[in-house]
Amino acid sequence: MKTYLDCIPCFFKQALESARIAGAGEKKQREVLNELAGSLPEFSLTSSPPEMGRVVYGLVKRITGEDDPYREIKEKSNRLALNIYDSLKKRVNSSRDRLLMAVELAIAGNIIDYGVKRSLDVGAELAKILAEENKAIKEEKKAIFDYAGFKSVLKKAKTILYLGDNAGEVVFDRVLIEEIRRIDGDKEIVYAVRDKPVINDVLIEDACVCGIDRSAKVISSGSDAPGTVLSLCSKEFLRMYKRADMVISKGQGNFETLSGAKRQIFFLLMAKCPVIAKDIGCNVGDVILLRHREL
Repeated sequence: MKTYLDCIPCFFKQALESARIAGAGEKKQREVLNELAGSLPEFSLTSSPPEMGRVVYGLVKRITGEDDPYREIKEKSNRLALNIYDSLKKRVNSSRDRLLMAVELAIAGNIIDYGVKRSLDVGAELAKILAEENKAIKEEKKAIFDYAGFKSVLKKAKTILYLGDNAGEVVFDRVLIEEIRRIDGDKEIVYAVRDKPVINDVLIEDACVCGIDRSAKVISSGSDAPGTVLSLCSKEFLRMYKRADMVISKGQGNFETLSGAKRQIFFLLMAKCPVIAKDIGCNVGDVILLRHREL
């Protein structure tokens, strides 16, 4: 997905919020904004928003000296999500269609995103996920919720690459991966995460704390962008990306970087901003299971 002009104010909001979370005073906050303003003329709008996001969070780290401003936020997200893991499993176990419920919960978990919702109360959001999950899914919108296609491709796939998004959300991914593993324990499942801290995106340590490593091999994408920018990814990741029979991609950042991919990908996300909604052709708040076919 290209960067729209409407994305630019969001870059500044994200930079300012990240600098404040990092503990920067007003002087350094202003320095962050000034440097960002200076870099914008060199940024091509044909590039994806996460490519600019990488610049934004890179300069915040450099100016504030804080390598991982969202560390405590990520740890809190992981703890709170793990606390409701048993509730998530009960929902899956008691459902008529266990896989569909696991998919719904995995997508609903995508609400945990500090890059978009800067005043996020993680506990309240997790409670909302459990209370409203069954109201959120719009299965009748086949163009943006292709469960039949997902299930068909999943059945045949021997190797699955699952692209993670945010900390905390990992627990919801774990529930879906465990259900896939229950259906067919012989599938090879690889869970890919960010290589270095960026916003509240999941790292290897988050994935392992949340138990993903018990049912999937966890690898780094090799990239520190808040999305999967293939040109920045490691050779190990790219080999897996090309070899996988099925790619499951979570979150807006991964959608923004891979929506023009030359291979089939299933995008699982919630449309959290008007730009994303317009690009997909849906409404803000819609739950998306989008099948992107090979170009």
